[in-house]
Amino acid sequence: MPSFEEELARMIRKQPSDLYILPHDRYYQLSLAIKGTLLPFKQVTRDYGQRFISYLKYCANMAVSEHRRPQLGAFKFTYAHQKINLRLSSVGDYQGRESLVIRFIYPLNDIRFNFLVPHQWERLQQYRQQRGLILFAGPMGAGKTTTMYQLARQLLPKQIVLTIEDPVEIDHPGFIQLQVNELAGMNYESLLKLGLRHRPDVFIIGEIRDSQTAAMSVQAALSGHLVLGTIHARNAYGVISRLQQLGIDSYYLQQVLTAVSYQRLIPLVNGEQAILCDMLNRHQFSDLLNGTKKGGMSDEWSKALQQAVENGEITENTARQYQ
Repeated sequence: MPSFEEELARMIRKQPSDLYILPHDRYYQLSLAIKGTLLPFKQVTRDYGQRFISYLKYCANMAVSEHRRPQLGAFKFTYAHQKINLRLSSVGDYQGRESLVIRFIYPLNDIRFNFLVPHQWERLQQYRQQRGLILFAGPMGAGKTTTMYQLARQLLPKQIVLTIEDPVEIDHPGFIQLQVNELAGMNYESLLKLGLRHRPDVFIIGEIRDSQTAAMSVQAALSGHLVLGTIHARNAYGVISRLQQLGIDSYYLQQVLTAVSYQRLIPLVNGEQAILCDMLNRHQFSDLLNGTKKGGMSDEWSKALQQAVENGEITENTARQYQ
């Protein structure tokens, strides 16, 4: 039987985004999320599964003896001379059977970064030159942080980049990286205030989740900074509605919001994935704020999916799934 460390290395060799260790009546199922698909890796005995979970929790400084309460943890694992960040989440069910999920976060240089529509990356780079506030939306695991980091790192070393995240997902030696710690009074708002005193050129905000963070992000953009951030919304137009819910006046939205990008990772027929964006610019914001556009996905999104089908890059089923 391989050691737990060897088992983890075997999994990482497959480049999964997530590992699921889930209990069943008589065994544990280990499954890997690879390129958007959950694949079974192996079944192990209940005893082995519990010991594997305990090993991982110990590495992540979690309470090994606690099997029911939700816990979060993190640690770094070295594989092929690269340090990979592991984010752990554990919880026990009503029978006291513990499950564990791990998110693998790879070094930025190792992350494949492809766009289904290549000129969309060029558009994002053009928006970056205009400064102001650029927001990204999309489900978890859609590559939003990777996109922001790729945009920002091209500005090094001539510009200072400061990130505020909860937690920091990707280590980058060229960035000043701050991590939210609510217990220490270090929330997004307070770290943004601190960050402004550091006079960076670029802010990366992990998540705009409340009115205070939204207001500080707008203030930073009004001050001439480039601000990149993520926000919860179901489509690009929904970002505008979300900012209004957080108390940002339409006048300031038109002043500071440079672009919005809703993105998904689209599975390709060759087994890889590519980013597809639905992007809005200032002119399109005005249409929404004036009531001449109702929202939803843009025509460009549907056209891009159909073109990818015609190019043989994705299947018809994939196009329907992501409409």
